Amino acid sequence: MGWWQVNADTLAGSRFVLSPLAETFASLKLLHAGVGRHPGEQAWLRAHLPAYRERLAGDPVTAVLVHSGLGRDWIADFLTPTPRDAETFEEGVARVRAADPAAARGHLKVSLAGPLPAELDRDDLPERAARLLEYVWADAVRPYWPRRRRILEADVVARTAQVSRGGWATVLDALRPGTRWLGENRLQINLHEYPPREISGAELVFVPVTPQTGWVSWEEPRRYAVVYACAGALADTDGQRASVPASLGALLGHARAQVLVLLDSPLSTTQLTAVTGQGLGSVGRHLKVLLDAGLVERRRAGRSVLYSRTGAGQVLVDAAGSGAKALETGPEASPRGTGQRPHPLGTGPRPQPLGTSPRPRGLGTGPTPPAASIRS
Repeated sequence: MGWWQVNADTLAGSRFVLSPLAETFASLKLLHAGVGRHPGEQAWLRAHLPAYRERLAGDPVTAVLVHSGLGRDWIADFLTPTPRDAETFEEGVARVRAADPAAARGHLKVSLAGPLPAELDRDDLPERAARLLEYVWADAVRPYWPRRRRILEADVVARTAQVSRGGWATVLDALRPGTRWLGENRLQINLHEYPPREISGAELVFVPVTPQTGWVSWEEPRRYAVVYACAGALADTDGQRASVPASLGALLGHARAQVLVLLDSPLSTTQLTAVTGQGLGSVGRHLKVLLDAGLVERRRAGRSVLYSRTGAGQVLVDAAGSGAKALETGPEASPRGTGQRPHPLGTGPRPQPLGTSPRPRGLGTGPTPPAASIRS
């Protein structure tokens, strides 16, 4: 396994950083893979993958560059400069463009673990990489960046609250697959067999991205970064919006049901606002109704107040999901082979949403290689 030696001062001074360039490179990785891990990624790929593939078909040199730079175990260093505080996309991609051409070719040999293809024996590779990242940013990331930024900020709020509850070890253990705190000042960063690195006294940053991917990078000996995928409940925003059962939406109102469905893990009002796209006031009103009904509970974590489903709320969500599944499968899926369709939530007269009169009955009971960027 690969691990870093981190002293107490380095860990205490570590922080979370948002990076438009890291988000863009993570999106490039997703386009290159062409397979989404959840409905949100799949919808995004349907919208942007055809144009991306058409662009590379017309630029075979850049196509080979991408394939070579995203190696099996390593990513070419010059493609992933270590994120910096408050850096704009334009400032970040300028560092890609400024990479030394000879060094870039050397990085590609490492990511390929072999010789450089003849097509890449040229000096314009950093420029080509920068232009491709600019295309991905303009076409497939910038239109969504305000919302993605809110989602990333919400993830940071959740991780910070987790630090206050269980310390850094708890956060690092759940950050990304292969990353965990080993004790004795050792941070495991992945499962690859690499020699340990001493980073005590350096700057250590953690960088969330919404695509389900990650990597590490560094600028020796001053700065090290761990890029990780933000929490699934936050990343899969499109999928979450689509996952509200119709019967539950009819019972509670769609917006309120959406809040309840999202609370399978603790979230703050800020996170819920980012994920749902609803206003802060609307989210607050929905939470009050759900609290009064006993469907959610709240607790304080440091400066944040986190909400989660109660047992009664879980029963309601499960029942609505079961009813929707029964409607889809039809009579042949009914219990004991009776041929009778189970009575799902939402059939019969439309109930009034919670918080209106009359109130429904029964509610409220109850994540040393020669190259600096390593593939996750």
